[in-house]
Amino acid sequence: MARSERLLSLLQVLRRHRRPVSGATLAAELGVSIRTLYRDIATLQAQGADIEGEPGVGYVLRPGFMLPPLMFLQGELEALMLGFRWVEKFADAPVTKAATDALAKISAVLPAELREELENTALLVGPRKIVDSETVDLALLRAAIRRERKLRLSYADAAGAVTERIVWPVALGYFEDTRILVAWCERRQAYRHFRTDRMLGLTLLEARPPRRRAAMLKEWRESEPGPRRPAAPPPDAISQP
Repeated sequence: MARSERLLSLLQVLRRHRRPVSGATLAAELGVSIRTLYRDIATLQAQGADIEGEPGVGYVLRPGFMLPPLMFLQGELEALMLGFRWVEKFADAPVTKAATDALAKISAVLPAELREELENTALLVGPRKIVDSETVDLALLRAAIRRERKLRLSYADAAGAVTERIVWPVALGYFEDTRILVAWCERRQAYRHFRTDRMLGLTLLEARPPRRRAAMLKEWRESEPGPRRPAAPPPDAISQP
C-alpha cells in the first residue's frame, strides 16, 4: 500500500472511533508496525489533523478535520463520479446544480493526476427515460422533509380525481421513470406513495408531525414487503389515494 493510501486509511480508522484507540489496535488493523504507525500519526499531525493521544494511552481524531488534497483512492473517485453522473441525469435542476457545484469543489483541491482520473472515469449512466413534468417545486418537498414540517397536498390520482390531504413527508425517491414522495397520510392513517408529477399544489405548514422523521422512516422501511426498496412501486399502487 502506498504511503498516501495508508495515511488516508489511518484517518478513516480514527474516524470510526469516538474514543481513544490504542496504537497496537491501529497498527494491527492497518497491517503495519507500531513504529510505522507512530510515524504516520506524526505526519498527519504535522499536516493539521487534530489527533490527540500518546503511546500507551491511545489516539482519537477530534471532529472538524478536513482532508488535505491527498486524495481519494481510484475506486472512491469512480464511485463519486458515477454518483454525480446519475444525479445529473435523474435529479431535478436544483439538486443537479448542487451536485455540479460539489464536484467542482472536490476537483479544485485534487492533485492534477487525481483530477484527470476523476474527469476521465469510464463509468457511465444510461439514458434518461423521463422528462421533468412536475408543476410543484421539489425544493419545497425537500425543505419539508429536512425541517420536519407537515404539507398540505393537492393530488390527482390516475383517473384524474383530485383530493386534498395533510401529509407528513418522510422521504423523496428518485427513480428512472418517476419521483415519489413517501409520506404518512392523515386522511388514510397510513403510509402512502405520491408521484410528484401528479401533485397539483403544495403548502408548507408550520405544524410538525408528532413523530420524528427518522422514526417514521424506520417504521416505513419495516412495513415494506420484500427486498429493501429495490425499485419504484408499480403505477397502480402509486396512484392509490
